[in-house]
Amino acid sequence: MTADALQDSTTFVLFGATGDLSRRKLLPGLFHLFDTHLLADLRVIGTSLEDMTRDEFVEFAKKAITEFGKHPTDGKVWAAFAKRLYYVPGAAGPAALRNVVTEAEKDMAPPIQRLHYLSVPPKAALDVIQTLEAADLVKGSRVIMEKPFGTDLASAVKLNASVHKVFDEDQVYRIDHFLGKEAALNILAFRFANGLFEPIWHRNFIDHVQIDVPETLGLEGRAGFYEGTGAYRDMVVTHLFQVLAFTAMEPPTSLDPGSITEEKNKVFRSMLPLDPADVVRGQYQGYRDEKGVGGESETETFVALKCRIDNWRWAGVPFYLRTGKKLAEGQRIISIAFKEPPKSMFPSGSGVGQQGPDHLTFDLADEARVSLSFYGKRPGPGFRMDKVSMQFAVQDTDWAGSVLEAYERLIYDAVRGDHTLFTTADGIERLWEISQPLLDNPPPVRPYAPGSWGPNQIHQLIAPNAWRLPFERRWREPS
Repeated sequence: MTADALQDSTTFVLFGATGDLSRRKLLPGLFHLFDTHLLADLRVIGTSLEDMTRDEFVEFAKKAITEFGKHPTDGKVWAAFAKRLYYVPGAAGPAALRNVVTEAEKDMAPPIQRLHYLSVPPKAALDVIQTLEAADLVKGSRVIMEKPFGTDLASAVKLNASVHKVFDEDQVYRIDHFLGKEAALNILAFRFANGLFEPIWHRNFIDHVQIDVPETLGLEGRAGFYEGTGAYRDMVVTHLFQVLAFTAMEPPTSLDPGSITEEKNKVFRSMLPLDPADVVRGQYQGYRDEKGVGGESETETFVALKCRIDNWRWAGVPFYLRTGKKLAEGQRIISIAFKEPPKSMFPSGSGVGQQGPDHLTFDLADEARVSLSFYGKRPGPGFRMDKVSMQFAVQDTDWAGSVLEAYERLIYDAVRGDHTLFTTADGIERLWEISQPLLDNPPPVRPYAPGSWGPNQIHQLIAPNAWRLPFERRWREPS
C-alpha cells in the first residue's frame, strides 16, 4: 500500500455508468485507483437508463478497462475489483438504489465515504440530485458535477440554489478535468517553489499570456448538445478561465484548499467584463450540415478573446484565450511571453528580437512538459543569435509511473475532501457575470476551414503580437 492510500472505505455511486465518459475514463480510472491501493476498500454502484443485470455491467466494465485502461490488468486484481461492482437500473427508483448501496456496504469497515458522480447530461443533473435525496443518500456524502454549470448568470444562480437545497456547498465538487493534469499543478510548483520566477511574475516583466486549447476533433454526434452551448460556454468558462486563475493568482497563505480557492476567486473578482470587440467567434465550414444543426445556426465552434485582470499584478497585461473544433492541431498550452529588453546593445543582423519574445510554456497534455525559450549565441565568430530552449518533461523522470490521469486525481481528491482543483458556486457565478456583455451582444460568427487555425480575425485580435501556436520548433521528444 502506498503512503498516500486512504484507510477509509469508499462507496462510489456512478450515474450514467454506461455512457462514454464512464467507459473511457471513469471505470478505467476507478480500477487503477483500486489497483494502486489509493482506494483500497472500494465499492462501485453503477446506474443508468440501460436495463442490464449486475453480471452484464461487470462485463461492460471489463471491456471498458481492457480497451481504455493505460495500465496492465492483473487477473487477480480484476477478480477482486469485479466483486465490488454493482448495478441498479435507473428505472428501479430511489428505494432500489438505496437497497443496492446498503448491500454493497454491508461488509465495509466504517467510516464509509460516499461519493456520487453525475456523469449525466446537464438537464438530468437536478433529477439525479432529487433521486439522491429521495434515496436518503445525501447526509455525509459528496457529489461530483460535470460541466456546464449553467449557460448564463441567471441559470447558474438558479442551478446553484437548487443544488444547495439538497447539498451544502462543501459537499459539491464541480469537476474540471483540465485542472487535474500534472502540468496544471506544476504551475503552482513552478511559481511558488522557485525564487527565480515568482519575483518576475507580474506586469513589469510579462508582456502577455496565451492559453491555447485547439482541438482537431469535431462534434462526433454531439451537435444537438453543442447547439445550445457553443465553444465559449463549453470550454472557456469551465476550463480556460480556471487555468487562467492558476496562472494569475496571488501566492496563497498555504496550499490548503480554502486558501487556494480564495486566491482563485480573487482573480475572478478582478477580471473586467468582456468587451465583445475583443472576441472573435468562428464556425467551421460544414457545421451547419451536421445532424441537429439548423441551416442558419450562429453557434460558434471556435472562440478567441482578450481579457484583462484589473489588479496590481496584472494591470495592462492582456490574456489571450483560444479554443475551437476541427483546428490544425490538438494542443493544450499556457505561454508566458516576457517583455523584451528596452534597448539592444547587439549589432544589426544579430537576430535579437527577430524571433519574438522569450517564452515560458506549459504543455497541459497528459505527458506534462515545461519549456523556457531564450536567445543564445551561435558558435563561431560574430554575434549571431538564435532561439534556444530548456525543457522539462515528466516522461524523462523516474516519477512518470506515478502520474495519475486527470479524472483519477480528481476522484481521489474528492474522496479525500480536497476542493483545491474544483470550482465554487461564487467563482462560477462571477465568471458568468463578466461574460454577460458577450452573451448579450455576441460578435458575428466567422467561417473557417477545417484544419486551419480559425478565422483570419484572430491575428488582428493579438496584433502586434503573434499566436504561439503553431510552434515553429517542435517539442523535444523523450529519448
